[in-house]
This record gives sequence, C-alpha cells and structure tokens, in this order.
Amino acid sequence: MQDTKRSIVAWAFYDWANSAFATTVMAGFFPVFFSAYWAVGSSAAEGTFYLGLANSIGSAIIAILAPFLGSIADWGSYKKRLLAFFALLGAVMTASLSLLQMGNWPMAVVIYLFAMVGFAGGNTFYDALLPYVASEEKVDFVSSLGYSLGYIGGGLLFAVNVFMFLNPEWFSIVSQEQAVKLSFVMVGIWWAVFSLPILLFVKEEKSREALPLSQAIRKGMSVTINTVKSFRSLRTISFFLVAYWLYIDGVDTIIVMAVAYGTSLGFPSESLIVALLITQFVAFPSALLYALFAKKVGVRRALQVAIGAYTFIAILGFFMNKPLHFYLLAVAIGLFQGGIQALSRSYYTRLIPKGRSAEFFGFFNMLGKFASILGPLLMGLVSLVTGSTRLGIVSLIILFSGGFFMLSKVDETKGAEEMAAFLAQE
Repeated sequence: MQDTKRSIVAWAFYDWANSAFATTVMAGFFPVFFSAYWAVGSSAAEGTFYLGLANSIGSAIIAILAPFLGSIADWGSYKKRLLAFFALLGAVMTASLSLLQMGNWPMAVVIYLFAMVGFAGGNTFYDALLPYVASEEKVDFVSSLGYSLGYIGGGLLFAVNVFMFLNPEWFSIVSQEQAVKLSFVMVGIWWAVFSLPILLFVKEEKSREALPLSQAIRKGMSVTINTVKSFRSLRTISFFLVAYWLYIDGVDTIIVMAVAYGTSLGFPSESLIVALLITQFVAFPSALLYALFAKKVGVRRALQVAIGAYTFIAILGFFMNKPLHFYLLAVAIGLFQGGIQALSRSYYTRLIPKGRSAEFFGFFNMLGKFASILGPLLMGLVSLVTGSTRLGIVSLIILFSGGFFMLSKVDETKGAEEMAAFLAQE
C-alpha cells in the first residue's frame, strides 16, 4: 500500500488524461462529425448503422475480455503494462482520426472502435490500481478525486475545442473541419502526456506468485472461469453487481440520451452544448463534496441517496419545456453524477480481494459496458408505444428502483465471510 500524496495524485490524473476522449470525442464531436463529414457520401441509415455497430462491437470486446485480461494482470503483475498498452492504443487511434478524408466512414468506424477499446481497456487496469494507492479510509476520497479531475480536465479541453470549432479564426484555423481534426490530435496528445504520472509514480505491488506471461494467461483463464462458476456463493458481490448494472444503466442512459431528448423537445444545439459543459464543471467539486457526505452517512447510504436523486431527476425531465429547465437539470445531474460513479468504484473495493483486483474490476467494467443497453431500449420502447418521449424518460425510474432494492441487500460483513470461504477453496 503506497497511500502517499504523489501516488494518489498520479493515479487520479489518469482520469484527467482519458476524460478528454469521453467529452470531446465520444460525447462531443465524433457523432456529429461522423454524420456530417465522413458519412457524407453514404445514406444516413447506412452510416448510422455502422456507427452503432462500432459502439456495440467495441463494448462487447471489452465486456468479454475484461475479466480474463484482469485475471492475467493479477497473476503476472501486468496491470501497469496493460494500462500503458491500452492508453497508447486509445491515444494513437484518436489522433489518427485527423488523417481521414471526407466520405471515409468505414475507416472512421474501425479507428473509433480501436480508440474505444483503448479507453475501456485502460479503465479496467486504472480501476484495479485503486486498492494499491489508497487505504480503506481514503479510498472514497481518492476515487472521487479521480472523477473530479476527469470532469475538470475533460471539461477544460472540451471548452477549448468548442471555442476552436465555433470561432476557428481566433486560433488561426482555416475552417471548422480543421478545428475538429485538430481537436482529435489534441485529445490524443493530452491522453498520452497525462498518462505518464500513473506509469511513473504509481508502483504496482508484485505478487509473490507472479508468473511469466504464458503461465499467467493459462492461470488467469482458468481462475476467471472458476470465479464465474462461484458467483452463486458470492451472493453479496452478485447483489452489488446487479444493483450497479441497473442504476448505472439509468445514469448512463440519461448521459447518452440527454442530447437526443433535448432535441426532441426542440431545444437549440447551442443549449445542449452549454448544458453538457455545465454538467462537467458542476460535477468537478460535487464529486469531492459527495465523498465527504458519504463519510458522514456511510457509502452505501450515500449511493442510495444518489439513486433517489436520479429518480427525481427522471421525473423532473417529464416536465421540462424550455432551455432554462435543461440547464437546471444539468446542474442537478452534475451534483450527483460524479458521486454515484466514484462511490460505486470505491465501495466495490471493499467487497473484493486486493490481490485479485484487476480480475474483479474486469467484471465491474464488463457490467459498465453492458450499461446503456437496457435503459435506451426501455426509453425508446416506452416512447414508441405511448408516443411520448416524456414518458420515456420517466420509465427510467424502473432501473433506479431495481438498483436501490438490490443495493439494500448488500451486506459487507457477510460478503467478507463469503469471499474468505471462496479464497480458501482455491
């Protein structure tokens, strides 16, 4: 256990590094630029289909591989090396988007897919290093610090990129097209440079049983399969992972569907971009403040409060009818978004064995990648059947209610007993 200021800040800065991809690329420019530039020579339906397919394939690759890669990293002490590989992959692929010409949407899909794999794969090993840099007393704050830095870092670069796009002449850029391409290069450089602190200053504790790569692969595969078979006996972790899948699916659905929902209500695109920036900058201090709140009331209770808040947000979304309401909702989301994400990660560290953190965070991130599947489907079906997108957003309370119920069944003490029995059998 390092638990030093330098290692904590170095670890948290990886969130600052890769959040630029989440904001500028995933949420901001790529979807719009893909339709308006790369897919300009293809039908809208064809381009949209392949973009959706890229997202699904990228998510599926990481969802399937994450537990196995995590277990291999645990048994061979490869967490930092795999983190470096996936971070570099994501950074290089993101910057490479700037090289593609108009109409080349197939290659844009392929490169974006690899960038997504780099982003999601890096997060698995980043999360797995959390138990090594923070004691149980500090883990909630440290996890929140990571998300907090991610919001401010990603938000700052995104704000610069938005200004570049809206006013390219201010930056001596000849067109909006070049501004977007330059933004992709900036994200790649940002991601690579700010990944250096975690690689240089966070030490990965070597396992006494650290194995060579070939043996670690065989051991990791067999152990992961055994862990999957044992989830019936690991009821506490199972309850938490199901709870997490349900409520984070609702959270992610609000994130990914907010722009589409605002558009369906007739709000201008400028308002949607402003709302996204509001959420980023409100979430920056709120993630840290929510960690203090959790210290007062307990982490599980704080998670339940956040789930309740999101339930209320979904209900308020039904009554939204002007851009001001969208801004206020963005503030409300920012108040709880970082808290529910950070505390979910830190609470999970209390339920898993430190020496198997990468493997178990593989399952955690696997469910994170499967999130935003059920929610958008539920929202879309309800909207289609009822003819009202407003009822669609309200339907998300089903996910939040289910997550709240399953989380109430989590017992840390019982979970520790189950984990001890599980490890003793291996």
